[in-house]
Amino acid sequence: MGVRSRRRLVSNCYGFFRQELYWFFGGWSTGQRKPMSTQRILVVDDDKEVVRLMQAYLAQAGYEVLVAYDGETAVHILRREKPDLVLLDLMLPRLDGWEITRLMRSDANLAAIPIIMLTARVEDTEKIVGLEMGADDYVTKPYNPREVVARVRARLRSPETYQPQVLRVGGLEMDLGRREVQVNGRLVELTPSEFSLLHVLLEQAGYVLTRSELVDKALGADYEGIERTLDSHIRNLRRKIEPDPKNPIYIQTVYGVGYRLEDKS
Repeated sequence: MGVRSRRRLVSNCYGFFRQELYWFFGGWSTGQRKPMSTQRILVVDDDKEVVRLMQAYLAQAGYEVLVAYDGETAVHILRREKPDLVLLDLMLPRLDGWEITRLMRSDANLAAIPIIMLTARVEDTEKIVGLEMGADDYVTKPYNPREVVARVRARLRSPETYQPQVLRVGGLEMDLGRREVQVNGRLVELTPSEFSLLHVLLEQAGYVLTRSELVDKALGADYEGIERTLDSHIRNLRRKIEPDPKNPIYIQTVYGVGYRLEDKS
């Protein structure tokens, strides 16, 4: 992106943010603050004004906010603090968002932390690459801060209370209490979005689910994504659970409709 384009984008973003500030300050003036949460969000962006604004909105929503303005600092905070979610810009100094995502998804201690990418890049291919690398959601700039907070809430929404339960199909096993997945006794690391998708498929084993049903049940109705982003999550799942991802035995594509988890019972 050229310098002029970047300046124009930032200017538009700030203009939108200024229009939104009335909501933030109005919320404080009413005295109706939301209950504090122990959940912590790491905001990573080299634009300090954007970070300050997101920090304000997230704090108003009851989250503890950690900040980093470059990739190396973000990695140090990730390893030291292990936040509950990361809002991650892609274009960062020292270490970019792609590398941070790869690092997180390859580190057992960080792999389960949800990642929402924030970027000025708008091409579908960029979104697909980010999701295939392990991002859980993708928001393009300029964005509505309230929408970002809503997406954070959706990703961190407390799961329903389950009785200790294990779902099994063939050699595939999901322990809902421990949030663990095993394939033939081998522990598999899944991102939060992949876990949710597999959970829905396992619960409906043998039944065809449309793409819209999968998005609504597993990712939330406010999920920003075209069908190809869901397909990217499915491809990642197949790489992790299928003996041969090109010839899957578990997650079957029903062309023109959606997906079905093959019932092996």
